Amino acid sequence: MTAVDYRGQTTLVTGASAGLGAEFARQLAERGSDLVLVARRRQRLEELAERLRAQHQIKVHVVEMDLAADRPGQALAAEMQRLGLHVTGVVNNAGFANYGPFHEADPQRLQQEIAVDVTAVADISRAFIEQLRTAGRGVLINVASMAAYQANPRLALYGAAKAFVLSLTEALWAESRGTGLRVLALSPGATQTEFFDVSGSTQVAGARRLAAPADVVRTALDALDRRNPPPSVIAGRSNRALAFVARRLLTRRQVIRAVGRLTAETP
Repeated sequence: MTAVDYRGQTTLVTGASAGLGAEFARQLAERGSDLVLVARRRQRLEELAERLRAQHQIKVHVVEMDLAADRPGQALAAEMQRLGLHVTGVVNNAGFANYGPFHEADPQRLQQEIAVDVTAVADISRAFIEQLRTAGRGVLINVASMAAYQANPRLALYGAAKAFVLSLTEALWAESRGTGLRVLALSPGATQTEFFDVSGSTQVAGARRLAAPADVVRTALDALDRRNPPPSVIAGRSNRALAFVARRLLTRRQVIRAVGRLTAETP
């Protein structure tokens, strides 16, 4: 396979109002893709869309939507049909975490986390994957996390959700081989986004230096440009080293305890 040619394509990006989603939009626009930006904060989407149209002479559509709502994939597919758009690529980036002991969490917030981090990813992937495979030249990127590679005390549901995203996406990579559709799970570590504001604690990052969103997104798009793109990629050399150590050199008990110390509240 050769590098992805995004010119003439239309890529849908969820969680596009900030962070990695906005950065995916910027880098895809630089590569010539038209865009559909999806998030709850319409004003932010409109501001980003205006800048990208002016800078890159592309078409950018904005869809205000809460992905915690019922059947977001079907709702987005219906909106694309109404707008007369044929989506050739999807970036499932939207997601958030609840920080703290699972037994103390607000059940409604946990349900919203499942809806956005698990259900929406599966539902949107299913709603669009047939036309993505038919197009034969686009991408499906699902954003997982370093949290997908082990259990995460005080981020229990988030880690489990991202493990689901990683497993689902790697399976879709195998199912889509030979169709021209490039499927990738992207696993960032701690990154300079609004993630920590939403989760309720900066302790999630531990003592690690936060990665730049531009570097994380570039890791994903570069991976898709390889002759034989992988099913998943971890952003950051140190994160890849940590994942190797966790999977090959330590017991699961050791890894869980280490992560628990990392995410524990400090006095």
